Amino acid sequence: MTAGKPAHLPDDIIAALVGGDHPDPFSVLGMHLAGNHVIVRAFVPGAARLDVIDPADGASVAGLERLHEDGLFAGAIAGRSEHFAYRLRAGAGEAAWELDDPYRFAPVLGPMDEYLWVEGTHTRTFDRFGAHVMEHEGVAGTHFAVWAPAAKRVSVVGDFNQWDGRRHVMRHRGTTGIWEIFLPGVGAGTAYKYEIRAQSGNLLPLKADPIGFAAEQPPRTASIVADPDHAEWQDGAWMDERATRNAVDAPISIYEVHLASWRRVAEDGNRSLSYRELAEQLVSYVKDMGFTHVQLMPVSEHPFDGSWGYQPIGLYAPTSRFGPPEDFRLFAEACHRAGIGLLLDWVPAHFPTDPHGLAQFDGTHLYEHADPRQGFHRDWNTLIYNYGRTEVQSFLINNALFWLERYHADGLRVDAVASMLYLDYSREPGDWIPNREGGNQNLEAIEFLQKTNALAYREHPGIMMAAEESTAWPGVSKPVDAGGLGFG
Repeated sequence: MTAGKPAHLPDDIIAALVGGDHPDPFSVLGMHLAGNHVIVRAFVPGAARLDVIDPADGASVAGLERLHEDGLFAGAIAGRSEHFAYRLRAGAGEAAWELDDPYRFAPVLGPMDEYLWVEGTHTRTFDRFGAHVMEHEGVAGTHFAVWAPAAKRVSVVGDFNQWDGRRHVMRHRGTTGIWEIFLPGVGAGTAYKYEIRAQSGNLLPLKADPIGFAAEQPPRTASIVADPDHAEWQDGAWMDERATRNAVDAPISIYEVHLASWRRVAEDGNRSLSYRELAEQLVSYVKDMGFTHVQLMPVSEHPFDGSWGYQPIGLYAPTSRFGPPEDFRLFAEACHRAGIGLLLDWVPAHFPTDPHGLAQFDGTHLYEHADPRQGFHRDWNTLIYNYGRTEVQSFLINNALFWLERYHADGLRVDAVASMLYLDYSREPGDWIPNREGGNQNLEAIEFLQKTNALAYREHPGIMMAAEESTAWPGVSKPVDAGGLGFG
């Protein structure tokens, strides 16, 4: 069947779609009802011809007209509803290939996700944001979601689309600043980043996923679509009794370790041990030495080895230096099966300025304070989170809950708490901004720490929350309801 009267578009709309500048491509691309016609529009760069096909039998339903030489096609199809689950068959010369059109799929996120995110009460953002392999409307692929409220547009880019930000511009979910898209055919192991165009029109450096669950090994910086780990945990006995093991009156002896430094394989380029090797060698060493817990210096993905992990960028990704995320889970399980508690250093105090990270994420000071008197650590040349922004608090609180849930961590040791509590930390007079009461206490950071500790203990009874706090701050381990910070 040939196409009906082609669904032509104004020149400015065509230019915006082909240039990757259209603010809402879902309103134009995909399948739409226009009067009595069902219209299909698709942007497939590299294609010279494009057919709509029926996935049931592979038969062509309509041939689309090419509106632009860069691969924009449109046409009407007859005898189908606007809910027809079509596929596309593209061709160029003798080459031909088939694909599912990402613009025919409905959203994955719902209004409640938006509401809870903006309210700051979403405690499972790691189930909704980032990259999730799934089946959506009967098709296998990956759903991507990211927060970038000031962006003019956001695209997912990778080898699957030749890193071309015009191809997969995401759906903008209004005032919440959330962007999402389901990409059929994209699976686990795929490297990706976000291409973001600022309101100024400038393209920003490609960004890694703030809630990416895996990452390329440094110095490469892309996020990796993680393969869901469906393995059953084998640490039930430990989890049942860890509240007793972590109690304030329990005997506790902690072995703190930097994984990249602990034992090297000299005969293999002096490399570090993998998570699987550490699960055997480190766990048995800790047990033989009589320690009750092992505390890992930060394992969140970080770009610079010299930081020892204390300048993380991928807060939700165990560093790829020692293996994939599923191998880190095996390490955590090995600790528990040996009767050893697992504590993690956690760094919510600051983050590095690397261009692929959170700095100026959507062209604005999104995660960090705009004023360097509040937002820049001169000691470490890092940026300070804006704890007064609800979504930033939610991003960090959810990260704490993520490690406790996904990897069965028995507790978090929060790094550099003193730098969070004091607005004048390591600053000269006049180089800091007092709080609304005129004092030097960071009231938003205090609230953040209290919320984190309260939620961590509520959602995961039996864990421990520890603070690296080197001043005389009162009530560090006093309960939140008594005015303390709530550390254990």
